[in-house]
Amino acid sequence: MPEFRFEAVDATGRSRRGLLEGPTARAVRDQLRGDGLFPTAVEPAIPRGAMRTEATHIAAPSLALITRQLATLVASGMPLDTALAAVAQQSDQAAAARVLEAIRDQVAAGEPLAAALSRFPRTFSELYRGLVAVGAETGQLGIVLSRLADYLEARQALRQEFVMALVYPALVTIIALAVIATLLLYVVPQIVAVYQQSRQALPFLTRALIATSDFLRATGGYWAIALVAAATVMVVALRRESVRERAHAFLLRVPVMGTVLSGLDTARFASTLAILTGSGAPLLRALETAAGVVWARPIRRAAHAAAAHVREGVSLSRALATQRVFPPLLVHLVANGEHSGQLPAMLERAAREQEQDVQRRLTWLAALVQPLLIVFMGAIVLVLVLAVMLPIVSMNQLIR
Repeated sequence: MPEFRFEAVDATGRSRRGLLEGPTARAVRDQLRGDGLFPTAVEPAIPRGAMRTEATHIAAPSLALITRQLATLVASGMPLDTALAAVAQQSDQAAAARVLEAIRDQVAAGEPLAAALSRFPRTFSELYRGLVAVGAETGQLGIVLSRLADYLEARQALRQEFVMALVYPALVTIIALAVIATLLLYVVPQIVAVYQQSRQALPFLTRALIATSDFLRATGGYWAIALVAAATVMVVALRRESVRERAHAFLLRVPVMGTVLSGLDTARFASTLAILTGSGAPLLRALETAAGVVWARPIRRAAHAAAAHVREGVSLSRALATQRVFPPLLVHLVANGEHSGQLPAMLERAAREQEQDVQRRLTWLAALVQPLLIVFMGAIVLVLVLAVMLPIVSMNQLIR
């Protein structure tokens, strides 16, 4: 049965707003009159285009900015619907403004903020909605939104560093492969024709280059088909949980990369747990929610297992230590927080330490990989140039 948003006035002249279900707007008006209210406006709760709006996705940087602005306005004492309207007007993105206006309409109609956010699951994750619900229940919505903004900004900064550490090597590799493919498929065949007319013995490097070029020209289509098939098989296989778990376990065992991925997940787990426990959420609920934000399946499974141990009465630090996947620093800081009664603060400290460690490793990895990649690609191009130039040098020597 559809929902309708209504505005009405009671017998004392007080304004009433809310949501009602009914087959038609007239039926809702009749129901309001039966309750002693005088309806002034009744309209569908989901207007035209709402389904398209609900499918809108707001980018992570914009979401962090919106959360920060909303936290500032709510902490200043501004009513929630007014704060949402102000942030919507401030936004320079039409999609974000539509989402915020739709949320404001739901909140103004009497719907809780967390319930209004649940209409946009592509933008507001379960963690986001859960924190908002906890903040509304405890009366600390402004503080919770501020912590959530800190979390989103830190996560976005760490993600940007991780992507930037990979973008440059990837671009250099793609460009170098494109240049090499162009040389082998188009330049070398034209040079070969000139060498064949000269009828001279070619150096081994040149003969190897010609053989490689002929092989790639003859089998290039098959290689392309094989790559597309392999990518398709990989995508389909990774949809299975067992295959994904083995793939994640393999990545975690790769030197350097495994440490970085483990550090990212540990930092995400600790910071999420810190926000939830600091906002007053029960520890078990916080553990289950924090485990859901972990990317690597082995670490996620360990987090759920730790939550099961805590449910049985085991301390959090001991439960984490038994899994043998969480860093000792995190375990010791959690134990310190449990003994001192400052668990959220210790979790935040552990998250910062893990983020700083990941940043150091990414900086070192970028400083090491980029020069090595340039040298490697330069060596390949040098071999190609030598293979092309050696016959020309030999011809000049014969002429002299």
